[in-house]
Amino acid sequence: MALAGGVGGAKLADGLYRVLPPEGLSVVVNTADDLDLHGLRVCPDLDTVLYTLAGLADPVQGWGIAGDTFCALDLLGRYGAPTWFRLGDRDLATHIRRTALLRAGARLTEVMRTLADALGVRARVLPMCDEPVATRVRTPEGTLDFQEYFVRRHHVDTVLGLEFAGIEEAHVTPEVSAAVQEAAAIVLCPSNPFVSLGPLLAVPGMRDLLRRPGVPIVAVSPIVAGQALRGPAAEMLRTLGHEPPSALGVARLYSGLVHGFVLDEADHALATQVEVLGLRALVAPTVMSSPDDRRRLAAATLAFAQELA
Repeated sequence: MALAGGVGGAKLADGLYRVLPPEGLSVVVNTADDLDLHGLRVCPDLDTVLYTLAGLADPVQGWGIAGDTFCALDLLGRYGAPTWFRLGDRDLATHIRRTALLRAGARLTEVMRTLADALGVRARVLPMCDEPVATRVRTPEGTLDFQEYFVRRHHVDTVLGLEFAGIEEAHVTPEVSAAVQEAAAIVLCPSNPFVSLGPLLAVPGMRDLLRRPGVPIVAVSPIVAGQALRGPAAEMLRTLGHEPPSALGVARLYSGLVHGFVLDEADHALATQVEVLGLRALVAPTVMSSPDDRRRLAAATLAFAQELA
């Protein structure tokens, strides 16, 4: 089982999908960056994972659908609608169908199963919860909705704190609970620990559920040589009090939950300090520039988990 959010998380989930029996993988995905736009429910992390596993994701930007066009968005702009959040024409079909199913009374988990089946994805792509949760980012300019901070303002604002609105009313779904009970290993993908995996782990009861006796939990660092490969994770480590930004800082965040931690070869000197935290460390190439890189990292992570079992 994998916990994921964002492009890095989707890439490792894809590697796991390729090295495991397809039906043997469940991916629990962050939903706290979901938003309503143009009257539609948009779920960026869920869709990034879905499109990646389906082989549809844009290989350059990592999100959206490869070769998509933006004719609808262009016309929406002429009508005066906001266009800062880019939704492609084929991508819109996903949001239209999702919104219709939700309005008809389906749970988000059920909607994602319908979409995954239609795209031939045999892994289970599971929302972290069915209730709406929204990340709010506290900055010197005030509190921003996550996508306002991340996309519209290009995550340049200093992050002073985070809030997950609605998290108290969220519940672990029966599908997530079953996936954890069936898991032989749990992998925290190289996603932003604050805004991708942070909300997921904050769902009431989630951490206790994950701590199943005898099931190894392994995290893969999203920080390489002090930098995030994508997004603001490194800067968040600094502004939220985890200086200097490093893979070790991420390991400290997960200490007490995970048993093993995978860090890149560029950070091999930190392995001893990671193990001082009580975690086993694995040094391996973690930069996933190709499908083969994804499969190799997935295989190494699973072998490491098996050693910890």
